Amino acid sequence: MAKATPARSGDRLAGVIAACAEDRVIAQMTLADVPLKQFLNEALIPYELDEVTRLIIDEHDAEAFKEISHLTVGDFRNWLLADETDSETLARVRQAITPEMAAAVSKIMRNQDLILVAQKCRVVTRFRNTVGLPKRLSTRLQPNHPTDDMNGIAASILDGLLYGSGDAVIGINPATDNVAQATRLLKMMAAVIEEYEIPTQSCVLTHVTNTLECIENNAPVDLVFQSIGGTEATNSSFGFNLATLQEAQDAALSLKRGTVGNNVMYFETGQGSALSADAHHGLDQQTCEARAYAVARKFNPFLVNTVVGFIGPEYLFDGKEIIRAGLEDHFCAKLLGVPMGCDVCYTNHAEADQNDMDNLLTLLATAGCSFVMGIPGSDDIMLNYQTTSFHDALYARRVLGLGAAPEYEQWLEKMAIMSDARGARLNKHLPAAFSQTLKLTSTKH
Repeated sequence: MAKATPARSGDRLAGVIAACAEDRVIAQMTLADVPLKQFLNEALIPYELDEVTRLIIDEHDAEAFKEISHLTVGDFRNWLLADETDSETLARVRQAITPEMAAAVSKIMRNQDLILVAQKCRVVTRFRNTVGLPKRLSTRLQPNHPTDDMNGIAASILDGLLYGSGDAVIGINPATDNVAQATRLLKMMAAVIEEYEIPTQSCVLTHVTNTLECIENNAPVDLVFQSIGGTEATNSSFGFNLATLQEAQDAALSLKRGTVGNNVMYFETGQGSALSADAHHGLDQQTCEARAYAVARKFNPFLVNTVVGFIGPEYLFDGKEIIRAGLEDHFCAKLLGVPMGCDVCYTNHAEADQNDMDNLLTLLATAGCSFVMGIPGSDDIMLNYQTTSFHDALYARRVLGLGAAPEYEQWLEKMAIMSDARGARLNKHLPAAFSQTLKLTSTKH
């Protein structure tokens, strides 16, 4: 599995990479001959040692597996690419596919294969709007601020709304991560959403136990966030287990804040997290990443995204490795039935630039990616990394003919933010509702 993986710096750091291109091809040819059944009989991390492995095995759909149980990994690739294997077929077998099967087949697929199959996978989720429908690309409006200044955050939210961003979620990474600050930010976003009757949801990306406290204190929690990994040891290093996530999901569901659905969880993942926690059990980083999607799938999330280039060049060295990882992550997640988006990003010490991100954004949008990030000027001034901007999402929507979530599109046109939301055409003038608010704000100050 590890040696068959396309080259990346994290596997080199872990000492599991193929010695050369010839060894990699031999490993890929060998892997292609492995029966899918073998992944059920030979766990990469022992069942008794890891609760993620137990989750994968215990929740495997044996009845649905009968449709593909006769295939090898190579046959599985051909089956996935076949015209007869359509969206309905893929949805029917998704619970029969384990993360290891998905990871294995991705290792023998070209980029175009990953895009073609992912485009056939449809994972639709709902809270206050609907994400994941065909010919749609949603965005997370990410108004982070290095001091959590409310005026700065509000300005970024307004900026994003005026670009049509924010239908996936208005999600803030707090600079000060505690219950009191999370509550303050939650109340502020809830007030904005209520004031303008925005069909979207908010999230403060704090630790799951902090969000549980917020719920206990009657804070307006829409989505519960947690970074997750593909091994029990990784998740333990993050300070939670599966029981914690179950408690959080139950608590969020009890609030009944969704209007069109009840998907209440938001997860983030990223290749290299298990290795950085020394919790990878000798596996390659992409296989560990795919196993995280089993954790996500268990809790019926509204959103999941891979923060693909965020951990740094120690794990994904350059633009080529970041692009490949992003396509792999999106493919594996969608194949497993996870509503996958992507933080198309890189750190400033990686051998990558914004042109690489333009390429990955275009490829992922073509592949049916659920959502991407929207940040002022592509530069997150709190987390200090480069990602996609509000206008990057507009570019992708316009060039590929993609729309926002349907409920959000209607709101954009009702508020006169866009004259043609489906065509990603902004109105020339500031909408009256926001203009009046700005006048009142400036008068108060």
